[in-house]
Amino acid sequence: MPEQLLFAMEVTLNGLMAGVLYALVALGFVLIFKASGIFNYAQGVMALFAALTLVGIMEGQIPFAHIINAIFGTELHHFGWHVPALLAIILTAGVMVLFAWLVQRYIFQHLVNQEPIILFMATIGLAYFLEGVGDLMWGSDIKKLDVGLPQGINDWIDVTTLEALGYGFFIDNLDISATVVAVFLVAALIIFSQYTKQGRALRAVADDHQAALSVGISLNFIWVLVWSIAGFVALVAGIMWGAKSGVQFSLSLIALKALPVLMLGGFTSIPGAIVGGLIIGVGEKLFEFAIGPLVGGATENWFAYVLALLFLVFRPQGLFGEKIIERV
Repeated sequence: MPEQLLFAMEVTLNGLMAGVLYALVALGFVLIFKASGIFNYAQGVMALFAALTLVGIMEGQIPFAHIINAIFGTELHHFGWHVPALLAIILTAGVMVLFAWLVQRYIFQHLVNQEPIILFMATIGLAYFLEGVGDLMWGSDIKKLDVGLPQGINDWIDVTTLEALGYGFFIDNLDISATVVAVFLVAALIIFSQYTKQGRALRAVADDHQAALSVGISLNFIWVLVWSIAGFVALVAGIMWGAKSGVQFSLSLIALKALPVLMLGGFTSIPGAIVGGLIIGVGEKLFEFAIGPLVGGATENWFAYVLALLFLVFRPQGLFGEKIIERV
């Protein structure tokens, strides 16, 4: 096989892996939007905050250490212990559930029946607040996140393809892990929504709030539940992105790449988030491979947004979104 074709196949595989990471972030948007109609701009910052909290717990870092030291003139930074990765993940998940309850109790409970733009602005304020709190709690330095996931080039795939095709495929072990985790996560979400009482209640709320209230479903409970699930999804995304590129405040910008994913897949579809992420991941890699050299490169920075713009013009509801019907 020609080397260019083999290289294109390798680029495609790496694009699929990157698309899974985009889809993980987009899932959080979809879950909250389906249940409450709120476009959660803070989802990317939630991933950052979850990753910061996970690293802080694992390393035994004292929250708000800089403020404590400034007020009391101390030099405290760590408790002196390290927490195992699995226990730290469980504790961080508990923090995200607490965050979900606080958000519902003190923010969105007071904004019921407000215009969508007001709710959207509230999530923007929440994003900046959460980013500031994360900075104060854990510091702004770049942190290494290691939860035991395999990293580096997968030697088995490299050697196997080299023997079969005479060309080695360089696939990152972390991307493979992210793909496996995403598959299990999506399967778990589908099973939860289809076969559990809470999942059916969530779908009922998504379809009609008033009808759900009339049959005794608590909107407050459902919204806390969905924000908790979105927080857990943010934690998984934060782990994958943090392990890949380090836990740093630019991690919150992954939410911007999730926006084209949502525009392609639809704001109300879990499968759409996955398919949209894969399309964006593969599309930007192949476009850079085929067209990038002709236009000076760096097409990955804007390809996804141009593709999303085309979808907004010709199919604004996305591939899997509900068809928009307006009566005049």
